Amino acid sequence: MRNFDENSITQAVLDRVARASDARTRQVSQALVRHLHAFVKEVEPSMQEWEAAIGFLTQTGQMCDDKRQEFILLSDTLGVSMLVDAINHRDMAGATDTTVLGPFYVQNPAVFPLGSDISDGMKGQPLFVSGTVASTDGTPLAGAAVDVWHSDGDGYYDVQQMEELGGLSMRARLLTDADGRFHFWTIKPAAYPIPHDGPVGKMLEAQGRHPYRPAHVHFMIHAEGHDTLVTHVFIAGDDYLDSDVVFGVKDSLIRELVPHPPGEAPDGRLMGRDYHSLAYDFRLKRPSASAA
Repeated sequence: MRNFDENSITQAVLDRVARASDARTRQVSQALVRHLHAFVKEVEPSMQEWEAAIGFLTQTGQMCDDKRQEFILLSDTLGVSMLVDAINHRDMAGATDTTVLGPFYVQNPAVFPLGSDISDGMKGQPLFVSGTVASTDGTPLAGAAVDVWHSDGDGYYDVQQMEELGGLSMRARLLTDADGRFHFWTIKPAAYPIPHDGPVGKMLEAQGRHPYRPAHVHFMIHAEGHDTLVTHVFIAGDDYLDSDVVFGVKDSLIRELVPHPPGEAPDGRLMGRDYHSLAYDFRLKRPSASAA
């Protein structure tokens, strides 16, 4: 077949990709063609706009390296990451809500003893973080691996400052005690802009959007016999809770920072200055029978 026009080209492509031997590849390919062609037919791009779109995707790829994933930023800022997360976590009854992983997670962070200060001497307001990890029926999960990471008081992650810091900080893996409890010290994180000096930043500017995320602490929690939980705890009162650039805020994940004067902290440490505390109890779900 040949001589395709705007009325015949879509079906011709669908017929071609229908030859895929793998059923899932065929399903995904056909859906991609249908929706992509429908989008093009709706917006009717000029040749110059088509070239600009190709250039945008090319620049997005060129911005990716081992410290920055511009395509994740693109997915996040278009709401695709949260949509995929929602589709994959429909049945979360009794479990802690999930949210996006984000681009700053580091595999296999250093393991710290409970009660450690993971800030590595970074300047900022001291923050005591505590919580529990349990199954949805309330059974404490001992030995659960709690990965944590967050920005500094100026809104920067360690991986964005490797040359200045000379290593990682404000991230750790902690193991819960026999009662499923964990606690650690760090510094208060700040709201921050996602990296916006690339094509995603230009897109946000063109769309009349800001690049900011509200202040939060990331958690990834692994426990045997349970689904891995990826989530944040957001700080109440942040200016960007209702306009998070990646659409990741959920009411159930917002907690107050509690101010404390100098004195004995909850873990017995004597604090010579004001500090804050943040507490959250996490609940993990077991895989469904169908998933298992």
